[in-house]
Amino acid sequence: MPAKVYKDKDADLGVLADKTLAVLGFGSQGHAHALNLKDSGLNVIIGLYKGSKSIPVAKKAGFKVVTTGEAVKQADVIFVGLPDTKQGKVYKEDIAPNLSAGKTLLFSHGFSIHYKTVVPPKDVNVVLVAPKGPGHTVRGQYVEGKGVPSLIGVYQNADRKAKKIALAWAKGIGGTRAGVLQTDFKEETETDLFGEQTVLCGGLTALVLAGYETLVEAGYAPEMAYFECLHEVKLISDLMNESGVSGMRFSISETAKWGDVLTGPKIIDAGVKKRMKKALKEIQNGKFAREWVAEYEGGYKTYKKLLKAGEKHDIEKVGARLRGMMPWMKKHDTKGAQGAY
Repeated sequence: MPAKVYKDKDADLGVLADKTLAVLGFGSQGHAHALNLKDSGLNVIIGLYKGSKSIPVAKKAGFKVVTTGEAVKQADVIFVGLPDTKQGKVYKEDIAPNLSAGKTLLFSHGFSIHYKTVVPPKDVNVVLVAPKGPGHTVRGQYVEGKGVPSLIGVYQNADRKAKKIALAWAKGIGGTRAGVLQTDFKEETETDLFGEQTVLCGGLTALVLAGYETLVEAGYAPEMAYFECLHEVKLISDLMNESGVSGMRFSISETAKWGDVLTGPKIIDAGVKKRMKKALKEIQNGKFAREWVAEYEGGYKTYKKLLKAGEKHDIEKVGARLRGMMPWMKKHDTKGAQGAY
């Protein structure tokens, strides 16, 4: 049965009109939620730790900035816009001591609630509002009068208003302009992690690198390998994003289609699906979450080592040189941008 889709008419901004909304963190999602809610006429404050580099940025955007604990104390609805691994520590030190009955904790990803690195008291609402797009898209679409499709979920409904609050927040950030679907913390968390690991990030990067290495090892020019195995990924993914797999196949040559349906299943075969199921099982039973939290607590040693090794791959040097020949391509500063708090 298809999921119900909520639109603007199903959500009431008035639910939040007399409330103080706190956004903890001013990173990708945090800044987008805060700006969109503010532009929707709602009262938004920002909670940041002392010394955060985001303080002047948030102040320049016109927000009142207070410490994390003070934001929780002042607010009725608190958006925990922090990296998954940091949420447990911040919750214990700054959020929990300042929570009181009737407040609402709001998340854009269910990780810490689902895996219980954050365990809220029973007398607060706990809801999910998860736009299906990065923060800059959430902001950009809102400014254009549009919105990004979003998910909502209710984990605790202490005052019987949790769903109305989630829908109002989704409307405030523009989500109901596009459509909002209901899910729950378990489903959102497990499907999100699975997609990241096996298809969107882990699967795609491993496939790209394997293809690039196969061509280079066979004696082809690295530049040709880059164009065929990385550069053109955007062309195909855009076609799939716009019109599905069949729509993408409609737009490519017959030769490409034949290679797709004949060879694709030989590369991504039953063995890959079997390993995908194993990855899903480790997400479902909490093994991945426990290992990820332990990695954070251990100082991110393996994480940093693997990322550093990836940065040294030959495809990065070849790609940087070729992208320099493409003036139409937007350049991104990737140094220290992720997870700003």
